[in-house]
Amino acid sequence: MDVSERISIKSPKAGARRADLLARLRAIAKSHAGQDAKLRAAVLAEMRDNLAQGRAEARAQLEAKKFKGAKCAEFLSSLQDDLLCALAEFVETDILYLSNPTDAEKVTMVAVGGYGRGRLAPGSDIDLLFLLPYKRTAASESFVEYVLYMLWDMGLKVGHATRSITDCVTQAQNDMTIRTSMLESRFLWGAPSLYVDFRETFAQKIMRGTASEFVTAKLDERDARHERAGRSRYLVEPNLKESKGGLRDLNTLFWIARYSYQVEELDALVELNVLTADELKLFRKCDAFLWQVRCHLHFNTGRAEERLSFDVQKSLAEHFYPMKEAKEGAAGMKPVEKFMRRYFLVAKSIGDLTAIFCASLEESQNKPRALQRLPALFRRQKQVAGFTIGTSRLQMAQADCFEKDPVNLIRVFYLADRYGLDIHPDTLRVITQSTGLVNTALRSDVEANRLFLNILTSKKDPERSLRRMKRRAVAQRLSRTRRRSPP
Repeated sequence: MDVSERISIKSPKAGARRADLLARLRAIAKSHAGQDAKLRAAVLAEMRDNLAQGRAEARAQLEAKKFKGAKCAEFLSSLQDDLLCALAEFVETDILYLSNPTDAEKVTMVAVGGYGRGRLAPGSDIDLLFLLPYKRTAASESFVEYVLYMLWDMGLKVGHATRSITDCVTQAQNDMTIRTSMLESRFLWGAPSLYVDFRETFAQKIMRGTASEFVTAKLDERDARHERAGRSRYLVEPNLKESKGGLRDLNTLFWIARYSYQVEELDALVELNVLTADELKLFRKCDAFLWQVRCHLHFNTGRAEERLSFDVQKSLAEHFYPMKEAKEGAAGMKPVEKFMRRYFLVAKSIGDLTAIFCASLEESQNKPRALQRLPALFRRQKQVAGFTIGTSRLQMAQADCFEKDPVNLIRVFYLADRYGLDIHPDTLRVITQSTGLVNTALRSDVEANRLFLNILTSKKDPERSLRRMKRRAVAQRLSRTRRRSPP
């Protein structure tokens, strides 16, 4: 589906709500003709009421468990779309009295950043781009000013910019944050043709040939964010958005995928063999849980709070594990303990997805074009103990490598350490699926113990190997019961 097709899609329900609000605003304008101050106050009151009613509905549906977190966020985004579009139409016709303006005279409103994804948490900022056809005019400045002041007076936090397409290109070339914000753009109101021109220009002049630069910048940004928030994903008071394994990590994966593979939806990554269907399902499951928590967190605190502090963990746990419904497990876990355990499992899953996705991306980006076209028969490869060593990655030689010999679940990490190699993403996937093979027999195996001791005493980087094993859940399975010492 191309850009022009996507921007024409509208929800029937959203259209009815928008039309009803616009009709009420026009009735207000008619009853307050010639009274600018009273007119503005009445319009502001109407807009506030609509926003409050919409948010109250979203919260009620969320707490009644009729809305999941993502559905709640999409509802709030749709509500904001309707308010903005009705307001824009009203300002154009009933405030500025612009009758039948051409597309070349219209300011086009575009949702960018988080709002551009079509999801809004209750406390999220509204990120807007006012796209100018050519340059600023008195009418365009009046339009932008009226809309922004109305949004501010409604109590909304608005991130905004007013630019021509040329200005957008210049800013995106110089600032990676602005580039990322524009990557997630969505048409709201104005001239569809101008928005299409903007998207096509952005793709041609910004995205083309710069995927490697973008990926490097986003991964560096992610590492710096983790450093600020805390390197561990198991913090006792994690930041739902910024911490390792949080929503921003999922966003980063999507940004990189969209930029590198020119895709609009994650499903395309399965077709491109970047993610498997199960990994995509896991991505969506993690995303759904984090959005559920985030929406409850914002509503409960009444602000854009992202930290799961001790004082909110208990109240959030009640939404997921109500005391009257909770049944203690074998360990007698409290609801808050179950909730945080679930959060940490999601954070770990996001870490696993990140590792696999980045490995797949690096594999496709770094492989020389000439090498991609050569048959595998003519590539220099080395076989070592059931594994193939390529140019830079260790890969299992056969699909049943681990099933035939579970010791390979230890050997693969030993070989990666010995030869200084990364592990191929396909092999990582199979390791994760094969952890059930780590049993008492493997823990007692002489060769498995020898390889594991070699990993521990390696002069290279044993910490990295152990972290790899932990991410694939191999280390946890090995330590589940005490291993007998090898004879």
